[in-house]
Amino acid sequence: MRCIYYLSPTLKSTHQISDDLHSIGVDDWFLHIHSKDESGLVKEHLHSSNYFETLDFIREGFIGAGIGFVAGLVFAGLIGMTDPFAVSIPWYAFAAIVFLVTCFGAWVGGLTGVMNENKKIAHFHDDIKAGKYLVLIYAKEKQVKKVQEMMTNKHPEAQLAAIDPHFLNPFADLQMVRA
Repeated sequence: MRCIYYLSPTLKSTHQISDDLHSIGVDDWFLHIHSKDESGLVKEHLHSSNYFETLDFIREGFIGAGIGFVAGLVFAGLIGMTDPFAVSIPWYAFAAIVFLVTCFGAWVGGLTGVMNENKKIAHFHDDIKAGKYLVLIYAKEKQVKKVQEMMTNKHPEAQLAAIDPHFLNPFADLQMVRA
């Protein structure tokens, strides 16, 4: 499954795109719109993008977990080498230390990500701020060509902006189409 990003200039055009995508078999669950005009999307009964798409907490959470894991290993190693309690520490205590510090890192990373715009959406920040609508279409491999043909034929005003071949991977880069 791929995520295809289109920039639409107006709310009316975005609504027509949504209707045309429904007519070729794209369900609402696979169509999200990111805009600064959330009230317009609600009035038009269009699905706005969700927190997974707009915020970067998944990506930052993974980064935090990785940093926490390394910090946990270092901390457990220091405890093992210095023997601060003068008692033999069982292996599962070291595993618990690594686990807890990893979880703490993931938590802090997730909180950091809630404060940041999604790295994939950030490419379109200026366009969205200027009033355009970012249409995210999640299409199965067999639907991609049909979606692109329909958009080219019926909606030349909408600009193909990017394709995300691995939309589940928060670290994957977008294939930018526009200049």
